[in-house]
Amino acid sequence: LVHDTVTEEEIAGIVAKWTGIPVAKLMEGEREKLLHLDEVLHRRLIGQDEAVEKVCEAIQRSRAGISDPNRPIGSFLFLGPTGVGKTELAKALAESLFDDERSMVRIDMTEYMEKFSVSRLIGAPPGIRRLRRGRPAYRGRAPQPYSVVLFDEVEKAHPDVFNILLQILDDGRIT
Repeated sequence: LVHDTVTEEEIAGIVAKWTGIPVAKLMEGEREKLLHLDEVLHRRLIGQDEAVEKVCEAIQRSRAGISDPNRPIGSFLFLGPTGVGKTELAKALAESLFDDERSMVRIDMTEYMEKFSVSRLIGAPPGIRRLRRGRPAYRGRAPQPYSVVLFDEVEKAHPDVFNILLQILDDGRIT
């Protein structure tokens, strides 16, 4: 059906397709979302009050323009035994901030236990013929700037991988 006027929802839908930003994020006031972020996260995570508060404070600082816009919104290290809510917090953040739990990208760091496995994150060094399995972890994924990246079981990765992770967590990019 063709009509003479373009609605705000139609524009938001097109911009969402171009940018990957969820329509609801374009339509909903981010201020309201940020004001209630801690309540939303507390409903999903029981007994992790301090972690939720610190994460919310960092996100609110970033969104208020108090942090560098060229860096990640936040980099957090969640430690603890199985079942305390580390992964759940990442999923809840993805859903709360980007309206879709699938906006969480999970990278299993148990696959990076060997020294050479750093090439799986960044690609093979120049002059080395790339094997199919040697492509960077992010290749083959659609660019999704609005996402939460979870480096799951990071403590099991080889120490050389940590040098690359420091750059990723500090700059939000790989060079």
